[in-house]
Amino acid sequence: MSAELFLELGTEEIPAGFIPRALNDMENLLRQELEHARVSHGEVRTFATPRRLAISVADVARMQQRQELELTGPPARIAYDEQGEPTKAALGFARTNGVEVTDLQVVQTDKGEYLSISKVIEGGNTNDQLPEIFTRIINKISFKKSMRWKDLDVRFARPLHWIVALYDGEVIPLTYGDLHSGCLSRGHRFMAPDEFNVTGVEDYIEAAKQHHVIVDIAVRQRLIVEQLQDLADKLGGRINPDEDLLQEVTFLVESPQALAGSIEKGFLQLPPELLITSMREHQRYFTLVDGQGKLLPHFITVANTHAIDPTVVVAGNERVLKARLSDAMFFWREDQKITLESRLEALKKVVYQAQLGTSYEKVERFCILATSLAEKFAPEDLELTRRAALLAKCDLETGMVYEFPELQGVMGREYALLEGEDPRVAAAIYEHYLPTQAGGALPLDSIGAFVSIADKIDTICGCFSVGLIPTGTADPYALRRNAIGILSIILDRGYALSVPEMVTRSVALLENKRQRPAQEIIDDVIAFIRLRLVNQLAQQYPADVVDAVLSASFAAPVDALARITALTTLKQRADFDLLSVAFKRVGNMVKQQVDAQVDSHLLVETSEKDLYRQLQLVEKDVSVAIKAGNYVTALEAVARLHKPVDAFFDDVMVMVEDVSIRNNRLALLAAISALFSGIADFGRLS
Repeated sequence: MSAELFLELGTEEIPAGFIPRALNDMENLLRQELEHARVSHGEVRTFATPRRLAISVADVARMQQRQELELTGPPARIAYDEQGEPTKAALGFARTNGVEVTDLQVVQTDKGEYLSISKVIEGGNTNDQLPEIFTRIINKISFKKSMRWKDLDVRFARPLHWIVALYDGEVIPLTYGDLHSGCLSRGHRFMAPDEFNVTGVEDYIEAAKQHHVIVDIAVRQRLIVEQLQDLADKLGGRINPDEDLLQEVTFLVESPQALAGSIEKGFLQLPPELLITSMREHQRYFTLVDGQGKLLPHFITVANTHAIDPTVVVAGNERVLKARLSDAMFFWREDQKITLESRLEALKKVVYQAQLGTSYEKVERFCILATSLAEKFAPEDLELTRRAALLAKCDLETGMVYEFPELQGVMGREYALLEGEDPRVAAAIYEHYLPTQAGGALPLDSIGAFVSIADKIDTICGCFSVGLIPTGTADPYALRRNAIGILSIILDRGYALSVPEMVTRSVALLENKRQRPAQEIIDDVIAFIRLRLVNQLAQQYPADVVDAVLSASFAAPVDALARITALTTLKQRADFDLLSVAFKRVGNMVKQQVDAQVDSHLLVETSEKDLYRQLQLVEKDVSVAIKAGNYVTALEAVARLHKPVDAFFDDVMVMVEDVSIRNNRLALLAAISALFSGIADFGRLS
């Protein structure tokens, strides 16, 4: 026998960004609670609007599952004394588990004889467990910020106004703060604020709909998309894709109504990113584009009420947008009265970080780093790179970026183009902020890549220099994101760039800022970046291969990736396990450095002579392949030593009494180890 479980928490409007995590918490917590309570169940469904979080569980068993336990206690040798009487250990084990001492048994285990009992826990009524389960779930739902209300000793994202808690249609009695659970939910705050009765999830969905609330998230989002598409078709355009905005709006409304408004055409001279950002970030408006991707003079807003006269609502939104865009137009015109380059001087008065100095000082540092990268990888772009680095942060001093901080880089690019800067320099001003998130767009031009890498490595080394190192989840300067960005750009563009060299150069430029020993900073930053590379590549390649390669050597990420790809290929060979074992044995024998050359005159056994001959044949092939960066060929060549190595270990005693022969054999193994030790540490392969 089973029945349906249902919980709804009615609240003041919860911020849209809080809802997805809260729903995930509700589902995970309820699943864990039911599992812990030994209650079987079926499908779990979640629902949410700005004013409610709800969850239903189908086919919840009415009784807890019966549990049969075999419990192991203390060793038999300490459970009974010499007369065979139970000791405190035996008595305590029996008392803890609610049985008589006579119920204890002695069983044989891998560790010897131990006390044991067989215990059956009968299942109780599920209904009896639910009040405490629901109360714990409400307490454990996590939010970025929570609040107290009235004089109650409870917290939630926003004050709770009602709780619906049902099992098989009957109320589960519980109290949270001053609220008592019941079977009454509420409709739309403005269009149908009355209470309505809930008996189960299907009844809930339909009754809520009758009260102008679409509780099913997917249904509500689909309705929004259909309305957006319908209006876009009528306006002769298409919706500018924005999945984040769509999700946010879905959690901002209970009964969506899409309404189209107009943008004064004069505002279209503003950069498209500015218009889109202003409408998206401040008004939650969707924008429209034509077939060529050009912004149209229209927007669509999604209201939470069905207005009697939609034109009034549209007019209000147009007035708000006009005021905001008028401000933007003012800044746009005022900013153009001063060149970007002239704003560089103002950065001397802008504190980048209290211990690291001004933004101007930061620009000086990463300008040097960026030009050094250009000098190495694209000398022809040296001057353009220097120019882009100097102008990269100048838009921070514009009125537009002060008003719209999210447009830094965008406005720098636009102003640079208006001032006649080289288009590649203008693009680099924008691209040096990329990527803005993991998996985000990367710089398309080498100039933007150089400035981006330089800016990010200066940020990381600067923070590490003054002790601002990420701990746990705290990373206020986004150093992890910066490190991932650096690695993504390097791998994307294939730069043979040495991370230790780059870090060392950056730390040297911070000589008058650092508060820790330079080498300590360098070591910490390299380890920090290395860990980011491990995490990044372990999502695409076997974790043990990534670990083995990066443990052997970590300097150039592109080279490391080539070795990881090669070893992943080699690992697919049918004989790889045997090959790996052989190389692990070689590595284990020469863990301590052997500083000697192989003397062929000291080779005694046939198998060691054969191994030496094979080694001489393989060494040249491996050297040529590694120089060419062809690690697959190099590893295939090393693999040819597999059988000679096995034969060597079968026939030859390495650690013989004769010191000269012993050292010669160790030198032979060391020479073999040297072939692959720079590629990967085979000892770390699973």
